[in-house]
Amino acid sequence: MINRFIKGSILFGILFAVALVVAFVYAYHEVELDADQLINYRPEVSSEILDRNGRHLAYVFKRRHRLYATFDELPPYLVEALIATEDTRFFEHHGVNPDAILRAIVADIKAGHFVEGGSTLTQQLIKNKLLTRRKTLGRKIKEAILAIKIENVLSKEQIIERYLNEIAYGNNYYGVKTAAEGYFHKALKDLTLKEAAILVGIPNAPSYYNPRRHYKRTLNRANAILYRMKSLGWITEEQYRKAVKEVPKIYHTSLTRNVAPYIVDEVLRRFRGKFGDIRTGGYKIYTTIDLSTQEAARKALRYGWERTLKRYKENPGKTDFNGGIIAVQNNTGDILALVGGVDYRKSAFNRVTMTRRQPGSAFKPFIYQTALDMGYNPASKLTDLARTFVYYKNGHRKVWAPKNYERDFKGFITLRDALVHSRNLATINLVYDIGVETIRKRLALLDVKNIPKDLSIALGNLALSPLKMAQIYTVFSNYGHMIEPRLVSKIISREGAVIYETKPKEIVNFTRPEQAYLMTDILKDVIRRGTGRKAAVKGIELAGKTGTTNDGVDTWFCGYSPSVTTIVWYGWDTNRPIGKGATGGSVAAPAFAYFNREILKLNPAAPRKFPVPDGVYVGEIDGRKELYTPLSPLPHDQGGDFLDEGFFPEKPQPSQSTGGGDYGVVEAGDRLPDQGNTSQRSDTNTAAANVTTPSSSDYSVETPGEAPPPPPETIPTPASNETPDLF
Repeated sequence: MINRFIKGSILFGILFAVALVVAFVYAYHEVELDADQLINYRPEVSSEILDRNGRHLAYVFKRRHRLYATFDELPPYLVEALIATEDTRFFEHHGVNPDAILRAIVADIKAGHFVEGGSTLTQQLIKNKLLTRRKTLGRKIKEAILAIKIENVLSKEQIIERYLNEIAYGNNYYGVKTAAEGYFHKALKDLTLKEAAILVGIPNAPSYYNPRRHYKRTLNRANAILYRMKSLGWITEEQYRKAVKEVPKIYHTSLTRNVAPYIVDEVLRRFRGKFGDIRTGGYKIYTTIDLSTQEAARKALRYGWERTLKRYKENPGKTDFNGGIIAVQNNTGDILALVGGVDYRKSAFNRVTMTRRQPGSAFKPFIYQTALDMGYNPASKLTDLARTFVYYKNGHRKVWAPKNYERDFKGFITLRDALVHSRNLATINLVYDIGVETIRKRLALLDVKNIPKDLSIALGNLALSPLKMAQIYTVFSNYGHMIEPRLVSKIISREGAVIYETKPKEIVNFTRPEQAYLMTDILKDVIRRGTGRKAAVKGIELAGKTGTTNDGVDTWFCGYSPSVTTIVWYGWDTNRPIGKGATGGSVAAPAFAYFNREILKLNPAAPRKFPVPDGVYVGEIDGRKELYTPLSPLPHDQGGDFLDEGFFPEKPQPSQSTGGGDYGVVEAGDRLPDQGNTSQRSDTNTAAANVTTPSSSDYSVETPGEAPPPPPETIPTPASNETPDLF
């Protein structure tokens, strides 16, 4: 009877053992999918956005902020602190520590419930990555099986690497590299022994040991870890005493450490949906931004903003008056600075890239460049007289009577002075003489949308963003060649491969270098003695144009130095007038000057003068010097031809197309003149004599003392109530 019982017990024991082994083998294979998440570990990793010099702009991530660290990046004392604290026999066991399990069982029996887990470092990694934190027998069995499975595939170093990248360190920092950067602003290799001990102590209870909230508690925990290391003989008494006395500085910075939010938003917008989720790929995104230039632009924008608010007695805390500034390198199109608003915290809307506003007279240089390329010269005379334009809309007679900002007229005025002083009537008459369609066809090369089909084109009656204005102004600053602005130069994957790269891209060869220089020389005069005098900066040549729309709703200054093109815009987000007397010259130009002064401080070796290209000469007319080119001769030697569709100069060599090479000099013995006040020139020869007016008359014109002619049957509307009639 007893023998039968013994035999039965043995048989039962064997069967139970077999069943247990079978169950273990089955479970071992069942957890294959779970184990794969750690074996082929590829967590979401934050991407970093950098400036052109590799300086940090921001971290971007989706849910968890994690910077990945390889095992080779981990300081030895950090690994030792971890092993000493969490799993002293880590390098001896195979995923499960039987001694620790027995101790835990005894402790649990004494307590009457689960109080101690006995988990190895491998099991802790599994619990954090794959399983729940519930202390149940089933979870512990699965945890042990997974630990054995993983230890058979991964090395101990790989397990430590995964553990220190997966674990949470509070404040949404995941991974020890993230915590080191966030709490100490240090790379792992630069951590002290005390700082390493602090980081090792946090994951046990991230909220309880949060160094920002419970600093003393955190230090006590770190000191206990240091004592454990000393007890094991892993650090010396001297190292221990020195580390215990150390009181590391804890930084209270944001997760992203975003120092250029408008840039970051624009980068994310441009790459949304590309390369998966660019926030979670661990990419290094190199922008063309220069962080120092970006800061100068931010200060300049705020300077102009505060100056205007003070002038119009506006409350800075209760205003939606705002602005934007963008700076682009002339010869590459690299965006060096982009600030989409005065205060990102109050408004994240990017006014440089996402808004389109009327440029007003800041668009006039493109009209005048067209005239120069058709044979006009800066000394050519334009008619600055009032005209009344009569047209019909829906069968009703309409009258458009544009005015100069000054509400006067000069009679005849040189092309140079007309642009320098932003004379509306002279510009409108120039467009009328050349023909709207001729100008529209030319301006289409700029890839500008919705160009007006009427005379309001003369006054910038179209909507453009500051970004677009920066692009088209490179026609002048880059000697005739329009360059595409670029914001991102390259993207590097977490493996170190370049997966995206851009190069400077010329969009269109708009005009010849010598013709573009004629415009630059005129725009230099705008700042020297015209509407842009407040944009002047001592010690450097600058060129640019003011722009203002009706009632001062939009104010612009668009200009450039020999190396950088800068666009400044100010206005109310609600599209209301800024205030009496607000113009581009009084509101935007001072910010332009502030920015360029700062740029000179940052880069004292920057070019100070505009190089003169071949083909620019100095002549004399009415006792005054004036520039001319073969295509734009002086008025008394009028011989220029029209610019037809086939006229485009050959693309110059790189040294010429950049506007920064050696372009030669003016005629021997001559130098570029000091223009002085040329408004008194009396020569009446004008290039308009060689220009054909459009054959189809869209408008009838009334001049003082004449009866209006019969109106044509079909006439396009010349301008809406938003037509700008100021500079």
